[in-house]
Amino acid sequence: MDFDLRGIGGGFTTSDAARNARTIDRPVPDSRGVISYPTYDVAVAPGGESVAEMAARLGFGANELGGYNGLPPDTVLRTGEIVALPKRVVGGVATPGAPAPSGTIAPAGGNVNVTTLAQGALDRTGAQAGAAPGANGPEPARHQVQRGETAYTIARAYGVSVRALAEWNSLDSALTVREGQYLLIPVVIEEDRLAAAPATVVEAPGAGSAIAEPPSAAAPLPEAPVAAPEKPTTPDLSDNRTAASGSRMAMPTDGKIVRAFQKGRSDGIDISAGAGSPVRAAADGTVAAITRDTDQVPILVVRHAGNLLTVYAGIDGITVAKGDKVSRGQVLAKVRAADPAFLHFQVREGTISVDPMAYLN
Repeated sequence: MDFDLRGIGGGFTTSDAARNARTIDRPVPDSRGVISYPTYDVAVAPGGESVAEMAARLGFGANELGGYNGLPPDTVLRTGEIVALPKRVVGGVATPGAPAPSGTIAPAGGNVNVTTLAQGALDRTGAQAGAAPGANGPEPARHQVQRGETAYTIARAYGVSVRALAEWNSLDSALTVREGQYLLIPVVIEEDRLAAAPATVVEAPGAGSAIAEPPSAAAPLPEAPVAAPEKPTTPDLSDNRTAASGSRMAMPTDGKIVRAFQKGRSDGIDISAGAGSPVRAAADGTVAAITRDTDQVPILVVRHAGNLLTVYAGIDGITVAKGDKVSRGQVLAKVRAADPAFLHFQVREGTISVDPMAYLN
């Protein structure tokens, strides 16, 4: 989970996590409002037109176009909104009959390795820019919004600014995205992409290890022993954690840690707890924000001394308001009913997510 925490006290923002690379301008659509790329077409809504009206104008069925974009046919499109077309339209610049891809680069479920995803998107962009430019410029990656994603998490995953993402897709002022929506990922200017790429370090032969003799039929190398992988542990702190504990923070709920912190994959820990279990403030602080994810599940953020933030997700029944002072152990909410029910808890040092166990132990 990677939450949009912009605007929380003192100008806190997650935008520094996105690469500050420049992007080209979005191509200008043709007279039909269509932008044709080598492998897909999109339409730019003129404003005031419904999905059904656009479908009829471009030769699609209303349900076909609406279903492809997760929109009811009677939805009135916002001016400049990007609508993915399920197949090529007549007059496209690409080879007729080219298949329309799903467009989803992010996995449909689970957590995303942001570093890998961003690099993959940039690799695709670079290959497309060099190999198959269309009449309207290099082909951008196309991303279908998954449940729980925000404009900030998507921009960060692809290494572009959220402003560029918003401009390319004409997002509203609240940067609203919906599940199933297709977004064009802004194309990064080539020199910025190369400058952002990590340098490859080549170690001189023999600098760090002995050079192994190459295997041969006469003298094969001995087989190296294979060590069994270590099984990660998931400590259960519910029996020995109390409000009087000497740790910097208290456990936010009673339960077993069922998912440990993994940087880049899980920016917090998951604590198994029964639905309705109290969720408590891990330390003294001030409620900095109460927001919601795309499923409208509440997320609560508390600011503490030393530029620390704690994040509580998978909750409902919030008992505090933004700006309230809270004390360690004070009930903030309860664990939301789900299958399974659990609390997702994060600790952030400024903009950086850190292992909560460093504060809970």
